[in-house]
Amino acid sequence: MSAARIDALREAFATRVVVADGAMGTMLQEQDPTLEDFENLEGCNEILNVTRPDIVRSVHEAYFAVGVDCVETNTFGANLAALGEYDIPERVFELSESGARIAREVADEFTASTGRQRWVLGSMGPGTKLPTLGHAPYVKLRDAYQRNAEGMIAGGADALLVETTQDLLQTKAAILGARRALDATGADLPVICSVTVETTGTMLLGSEIGAALTALEPLGVDMIGLNCATGPAEMNEHLRYLARHARTRVSAMPNAGLPVLGKNGAHYPLSPAELADAHENFVRDYGLSLVGGCCGTTPEHLRQVVERVRDLTPPARDPRPEPGATSLYQTVPFRQDTAYLAIGERTNANGSKKFREAMLDGRWDDCVEMARDQIREGAHMLDLCVDYVGRDGVADMEELAGRFATASTLPIVLDSTELPVLQAGLE
Repeated sequence: MSAARIDALREAFATRVVVADGAMGTMLQEQDPTLEDFENLEGCNEILNVTRPDIVRSVHEAYFAVGVDCVETNTFGANLAALGEYDIPERVFELSESGARIAREVADEFTASTGRQRWVLGSMGPGTKLPTLGHAPYVKLRDAYQRNAEGMIAGGADALLVETTQDLLQTKAAILGARRALDATGADLPVICSVTVETTGTMLLGSEIGAALTALEPLGVDMIGLNCATGPAEMNEHLRYLARHARTRVSAMPNAGLPVLGKNGAHYPLSPAELADAHENFVRDYGLSLVGGCCGTTPEHLRQVVERVRDLTPPARDPRPEPGATSLYQTVPFRQDTAYLAIGERTNANGSKKFREAMLDGRWDDCVEMARDQIREGAHMLDLCVDYVGRDGVADMEELAGRFATASTLPIVLDSTELPVLQAGLE
């Protein structure tokens, strides 16, 4: 790890527009790797870091050759959920380290040959499990993301990019796994978070961009932004929100438009010039610090983006944060037009006999219905307290916090005198 190189990346984020690469998977597949190259794990692109580093190198070289400042490592699926589906979860560190090492070697070669510093962003993808829906335990995901990040730090990544996130609990697992890796290794890298907002206007599980910002910014990320799912046009209003309210720097890596189905399958219609136009406008309007491409974008797309934004200085932003709390779905500002913030207390085992009896009987649906009653009556947030003598508070909190997270649109106020109970609710 080079402290001077990482300091230079932070300085670049602060003073100009940094350009990242575009799509990775399609360019790997275009080189027609064999089933043997995949070690009979067809579609596991991260295996190519070990079996065919030449293919992975060639993709990085193609992007650096058109002038991008940084490339993402071929580690999008180097996490517990994705590698677990191939029955190789124990290879998270190995494939993360090898992916970062390949990118680092290519970046250093281009730095030496051009005299311009190039960087490596360590890609931490979402995997295939949504912990909010109970697909995988939060702690296991977090600890595997820590190994993912530790591998990329060992391989020479300059920043950690938590990307394409669809579930805020999965996003937290990745960010906190990254931060634990930085603490464990003594490294000091920027942590970037890029969420994916669908054409519906929310993340996959229904989270608005305000909910994402309120939930993720306090975790200490250096930058927040959007990537994947849509083209730049559909990202516009969400980027406007981030530019207006985020204390961090802001990024955007859209697809080359929305996919169009044709007789030869899906293709992405946005031309290189149109992507360059969009990024120029984003930089001028929203002061973006990092731009790039996602699905459907090619080296030619990024060549034109580089030409268009290379000499732009992002305007200074004057963010106006909105202090608040968030549920899975929406953020609730602490400042209310009604002049006070109403916290519903009827889901408190010490304050509500009806709730306590339902909890003691394991009538969880009744507990959820009491929460919904308070939503209908105008509460802004819900107090959740399961403390009761003789009960397993951790088990009760896991049961009810998990149910409330998806059944209620309101933020939850976790209320307990016991630290393990609060931890269970947060996880």
